[in-house]
Amino acid sequence: MRLVSFRYLFAAALGAAVAGPVGAQGAQHVPQIRFERYTLPNGLEVILAPDHSTPVVAVNTWYHVGSGDEQPGRTGFAHLFEHVMFMGSEHVPVGAFDQWLVAAGGNNNGSTTQDRTNYYEWMPSNALPLALWLDADRMGHLLPTMDQAKLDLQRDVVKNERRQRVDNVPYGRASETIVAALYPKGHPYSWPVIGSMADLSAASLEDVRAFFETYYAPNNATLAIAGDFDRDSVRVWVQRYFGAIPRGSRAPVRPQVPSFTVPRDTFLLLEDRVQLPRLYEAWHTVKAFAPDDAPLDVLAYVLAGDKNSRLYKRLVYELQVAQDVRAYQNGMRLDGDFRIVVTPKPGETPAHMAALVDAEVRSVIDGGITARELARAQHTMHAQLLDQLATVLGKSDQLNLYNYFVGTPDYVQQDAARFARVTAADVQRVARTYLGGHKVVLTVVPEGETKLMVTAGGAR
Repeated sequence: MRLVSFRYLFAAALGAAVAGPVGAQGAQHVPQIRFERYTLPNGLEVILAPDHSTPVVAVNTWYHVGSGDEQPGRTGFAHLFEHVMFMGSEHVPVGAFDQWLVAAGGNNNGSTTQDRTNYYEWMPSNALPLALWLDADRMGHLLPTMDQAKLDLQRDVVKNERRQRVDNVPYGRASETIVAALYPKGHPYSWPVIGSMADLSAASLEDVRAFFETYYAPNNATLAIAGDFDRDSVRVWVQRYFGAIPRGSRAPVRPQVPSFTVPRDTFLLLEDRVQLPRLYEAWHTVKAFAPDDAPLDVLAYVLAGDKNSRLYKRLVYELQVAQDVRAYQNGMRLDGDFRIVVTPKPGETPAHMAALVDAEVRSVIDGGITARELARAQHTMHAQLLDQLATVLGKSDQLNLYNYFVGTPDYVQQDAARFARVTAADVQRVARTYLGGHKVVLTVVPEGETKLMVTAGGAR
């Protein structure tokens, strides 16, 4: 899951008709989020953001652990715990978490990325004490009910999810193939979030308990509450339900990210049960919120962000040789990469797609982008940022994102400003710096069609 995926969505209303660049003043049109942040004695960080526009509220707990905090041979634990945390706790029987919330008019879910695991609920305002109590019970009282049967059940659920989303879905193994080649061995982003079948099978009950004690403690979590609530009441509830949970006894050891460059172009082949081949190109870039992150986001939009983008117009509309094309800057907390994905139409080859992609990338490197392309990207990203803040659930997630990634929950205006500051020269520079460097090229082909593999000289 991409943390800041709102940047890559297309707002049709603003993407097509653009009067001019956003300009540095554009960030001033993003409302500042009123919030209060404090920390309980046990280390739990709390962010409160009142919004009385509608009688709804969201609770969003971020545990500062993702697949990047795992160790080789023990991957998939963060995602496994996303499931385990819904299996009941000392005072909440299995299944009751969902039942009680739904009965109160609420809903809930969770997600895992390379950098964090989150659990969230959204509900009518009067159900807020229930949601806080449920979250506190699984934070402080999960281990007494954690046994081998629960672990085995959820291990099998995750294995089945891997089969459904990775092993048995078209192109499902592409991403894990790319990251294993793009990032050095042992890099925290070199394995998939969902983990491997072997590592999931090897996880013991003792491993899982130790993982919980290390990462699912209040001093490794941030609780964001956004919506219609009374500030004084919420502070009382948070203290009552979370205050007695002890700090974690094991201090998390944060991953060390080595500085590296991709030494050479790497060409990979993956046979799959697919009807059409697909081309993937990936470059090592920068982490989220680094100085070049925003220009790379704009570059991705100019290349393949909407139907007026360069690759879409050239490959899908004008030449009609591709089914689809995507590009995105994948900036994460510790590192990042840039990817372009193209599915050719029947009868077309990945090698032809690679030549066309390379030509369009080269045109940006050599000639830059137009003022209109820049403005369209900036306006769309500005709209998507506002859209993310339009719901209390989206707002709670952004508060947690900013807090964990840049150290302050109220970063939204600075976030808008960094996109408003991007110039055409910035976009040309990052294209030259990153996409002009070595890359990983993966060709996914139908089984037996290895001749379609893209190599340094084109097709094999």
